[in-house]
Amino acid sequence: MKNGNGLTSSTTLYRASPAHLAGCLSTAGPAAPTCTCARTQATGPPKRSTWPGCAPCCFTSDNTAGAAPEIIAAVAAAASGQAPPYGTDSWTLSARRRFCEIFDRDVDLLPVSTGSAANALSLAALTPPWGSVLCHRDSHINNDECGAPEFFTGGAKLIALGGENAKIDADELQAAVHRKVGDVHSVQPSVLSLTQATETGAVYTPAEIGHLACIAKHAGLRVHMDGARLANAVAALGCHPAELTWRAGVDMLSFGAIKNGSITADAIVVFERSVTTELSFRAKRAGQLAAKMRFAAAQLDAYLADDLWLRNAWHANAMTARLEEGLKSIPGTRLAGTPEANILFCRLPQQVIDGLLDQGYDFYHGRWEPGVVRFVTSFATTTHDVDELVHAVRRLTAAAIEESRSKRARTQRSASGRRSEVACMGPVR
Repeated sequence: MKNGNGLTSSTTLYRASPAHLAGCLSTAGPAAPTCTCARTQATGPPKRSTWPGCAPCCFTSDNTAGAAPEIIAAVAAAASGQAPPYGTDSWTLSARRRFCEIFDRDVDLLPVSTGSAANALSLAALTPPWGSVLCHRDSHINNDECGAPEFFTGGAKLIALGGENAKIDADELQAAVHRKVGDVHSVQPSVLSLTQATETGAVYTPAEIGHLACIAKHAGLRVHMDGARLANAVAALGCHPAELTWRAGVDMLSFGAIKNGSITADAIVVFERSVTTELSFRAKRAGQLAAKMRFAAAQLDAYLADDLWLRNAWHANAMTARLEEGLKSIPGTRLAGTPEANILFCRLPQQVIDGLLDQGYDFYHGRWEPGVVRFVTSFATTTHDVDELVHAVRRLTAAAIEESRSKRARTQRSASGRRSEVACMGPVR
């Protein structure tokens, strides 16, 4: 299919076969899959750390996964011979063409080395130093980028808004875009930043993005999207990437690839091309104009080829769905909502959390409310990895329940014994 720029659009959204889906979600099989990794062969379980080389124990983040073989092969191919520097090479040109095909329009592309760089530089190009960026209070830019957006914008302020599932509440946004507009004593609302998928694993629909973007645009704000897990959102919704971005009102996209198979390459995708020149100079000043950009571009080119990005994301999502199916049947395990992408939050007894850590499992805990944990799956997570975790939670939960019953029984026996003693002593005079 030809798009408006004469480029051939080859993107087809990845759809798994019913058999594949059933295999990923089914929890049937051996009662307790056995692991032959180093931690189970040791004389004692490791304390709160993963044994070297024992990757299946890690559900901390999709950043812990390695690289997709297709991307490694692309980097190796780019290493042969010579090529022009600073993004004037054929790999960067090819990657840009693929992005134009993926989004069905002409875009500008800047490969960068981290997601934080993509977010900070994007916001700097969109926001004046006296401006403000409206974002969710749980967003990565608000919590996990060490002030990089404020630094690169030269002092712009982040305004944190609320909303369920880390999605910005439309009513709060409506109020925020008009707050102190024109007041020289206050920062001016300048940019709306949305995260797709959100930090809780929820996914904005095209309609939700369009509604929020419409509120922002009517007030004169630009719209940025932190798409660190955009692939997971596209795979979850089964819609065209354009529907979640520029067609819904997004001006600039931080496009994530590192969490989903690339090695050192994320990207800034520019839909509002009037800011491209400023972005280019800011990228150079920030040390993000790579001399050998072909190695980053080769990763992005391979990432988009043959729908690798969507296949990887769909698999990661399916592993979280499988984990959800396994955990929700275990007494004492309470899921926090329904995961839509590849992130799952749940509440576990502290004894179960400690037991998992002692067995070498890695995951985030203790950052939210007591007992709340986060599990994240990736394109490299296997069904065996998921089933091992589910069985570990099941065993530890059963042991915790049995210990609790034993304690109650001992307490009841002790209380009964004291009552018998008192009865035998007779009335006290």
